[in-house]
Amino acid sequence: GRFRTDIKMATATSNKADQDSVLDDLEPLEASLRNVVEQKSLKWVFVGGKGGVGKTTCSCSLAIQLAQVRERVLIISTDPAHNISDAFDQKFSKIPTKVTGFENLFAMEIDPNLGMSELPDDFFEDQAEGGALGVGKAMMQEILTAFPGIDEAMSYAEVMRLVKGMNFSAVVFDTAPTGHTLRLLSFPAVVEKGLGKLLRLKSQFTPFIQQIGGLLGMGDINADEMSSRLEDTLPIIRQVNEQFRDPDQTTFVCVCIAEFLSLYETERLVQELTKCNIDTHNIVVNQLLFPTPEDQPCRMCAARYKMQCKYLDQIEDLYEDFHITKLPLLNHEVRGIEKVKAFSKHILQPYEAGQPL
Repeated sequence: GRFRTDIKMATATSNKADQDSVLDDLEPLEASLRNVVEQKSLKWVFVGGKGGVGKTTCSCSLAIQLAQVRERVLIISTDPAHNISDAFDQKFSKIPTKVTGFENLFAMEIDPNLGMSELPDDFFEDQAEGGALGVGKAMMQEILTAFPGIDEAMSYAEVMRLVKGMNFSAVVFDTAPTGHTLRLLSFPAVVEKGLGKLLRLKSQFTPFIQQIGGLLGMGDINADEMSSRLEDTLPIIRQVNEQFRDPDQTTFVCVCIAEFLSLYETERLVQELTKCNIDTHNIVVNQLLFPTPEDQPCRMCAARYKMQCKYLDQIEDLYEDFHITKLPLLNHEVRGIEKVKAFSKHILQPYEAGQPL
C-alpha cells in the first residue's frame, strides 16, 4: 500500500513539474491593444464596461490608432450620455461626421432606445414621394408601434445600412454601461426573430394596413412595398448577426478599473459575451497609479496603490489568456484631439512608471 502511495505522489509531482514547465513556456500575452489594431480582418470592435471607468477615452484612442492603419474608421457612441463629443471637443449627430484633424476618422452618436421618430429625415425623403413608405413618417410610426420593439429594430437596421453603405473598414462602438451593451449585441438575433414572424404574418398584415389607410383617408397604401422593405432589412440584420459572432470580424474590449465592483462587472460581462458567442480577449485596466521610487506618496495614494495591486493580481490570475492593458491615472482630463492622441499611444506602448503623463 505504501509503495503505491509513493508512486502516486511521485507521479503527481512529475505531472505538476510538467504543468509548470508548460506554463513557463507560455509567455504572458502582450499588455497592449496592438493585437486589435493589427488584426486586419476585424470589422466591428465593441468597447464596454461599468460607468465611469474611461470607456470613451479608450474607444476614441482605439479609433485614432485604427485610423493610422485602416482606410476609413467610424466610431459610434451608443451611450445616451454621448461623451465622444466631449472627448473630441466637437459636436456629433446621427449622421457620420468627419473628426476635425483627420481625413479618415468619422464619428456618430445614436441613442440605443432610438425610435423611428429619432431617425434623420433624409431616411424618409426617398420614400416620401410615394416610395415604399409613402405613408410618411407619422403614419409609419403609428403602424409600427403596434409591434413592440419593431421601431427600435428598424432604426438599428437603418444605422447598420448606413454604416455598410458608407464602406467603413472598421467600426468602433463606444457602448453604454454594461446592461445596454448586451442588449445591443443580442439585438440582431432578437430582431431577426421578430421580423421573421412579422413577415410570416404578412397575409393578415396586408389587409390591416389597407384598412387603416382607408380609415385615415390616405387612399391605397402599398403594404407589399412596406413588407418588401422589411424583407430588405432582414438580410442586413442576419449578416450583422453572423459577423458579430465571428471572432475574425468582431471583438469586445472590456474596460475596468482595479476595484471590486468593476472587476465583478467585468467578469459578468465576459461570461455574458461567452454565452452570446462573442469574442473577447482584451481587458483594459484604467486609472492606475504608477508610483516611482522617488515619490513620497501620501497615505491616501499609498492605500489606493496597495488596493489596486491586490485587484491587479486577481485580474492577472483570472484572465491569464487575455491581453491586459494597463493605463495610468492622469493628472488632467483627456479632452480635445491632442490629448486623446497623446493618450492613445499608451494602448500600443505599455506605460512605464516615471514616463510623462
